[in-house]
Amino acid sequence: MDLIPDTGRGTWLLARAGHRDDVGGIAGTGFAAYARILHPLTAVLEDRSIADEYGDHPTLDEVRWRWADVAIRTGSAVHPSVTWATASGRDDESDVPFPDGWRASPPEEGWFDPVVLAALTEHLARATSTPDDLVAGFWDGWSDLSGGSTLAFGWQGDDAPCAEERAEVRQFMAVRTAEHRRDQDAITSSLSVPRFAWPGRDLILSATDLPTLADPTWLEHTRLGPLVPLEHTPQMLWAEDHAWVMASEIDWDSTIIAGSRSLVDAVLADERFEAFEVAEESSPS
Repeated sequence: MDLIPDTGRGTWLLARAGHRDDVGGIAGTGFAAYARILHPLTAVLEDRSIADEYGDHPTLDEVRWRWADVAIRTGSAVHPSVTWATASGRDDESDVPFPDGWRASPPEEGWFDPVVLAALTEHLARATSTPDDLVAGFWDGWSDLSGGSTLAFGWQGDDAPCAEERAEVRQFMAVRTAEHRRDQDAITSSLSVPRFAWPGRDLILSATDLPTLADPTWLEHTRLGPLVPLEHTPQMLWAEDHAWVMASEIDWDSTIIAGSRSLVDAVLADERFEAFEVAEESSPS
């Protein structure tokens, strides 16, 4: 994805920033309607009659679940403002095991499944006159985008290292540390464009289009700028005609679609999504 040095591409949206913790603060205010798409879950079926030395069980099956699949089992319900804590009955990020051998993992935050995004592009394309001209914003706080990756070294052996081994390890650490620092500096340099200062989140802007995002495997062959393999879906995505905004806030386990009444109605009617209409001032917390 080519970097966009002109943060003025987002000036229109900054003028519509709402309160930080609500839907309007995540995706912008003043749109006709908003939809919240719950991020899908990973569920695995375990054979709990067998356990390895670490207490882990063999996996018999792995599928995607909706939040409703968990809510049915916990006796709760999904609704526009549902939280994972209320749906799962847990207030932490641990997996949720069930007596029949299934175990559900919490939804990922700040990550919009590329398969779900690919399905969404069908509706986004019909709702914009600029499907080939999109702006994608990625939070610059991810360690792989900020040059903030760290190295750790350890000694593995039955005995403490001797003096010669210590010297070899120190030399190895010095070489690898220098290489790692050069790599991180290269990342920082390659992404040295002005940041889009969305409230609470500085974003690296890049150019993309809906045909690219319609391929669920797009991340496997995409770089952000000239150097950095991209491992994140956008925190913000908007069409150049300003018809809609998609927002996946890094601390939210759902994605917001802001746009026309017809766009939101189409998203809500599509059974591929677990989606609810939400108000601009609402917050799933």
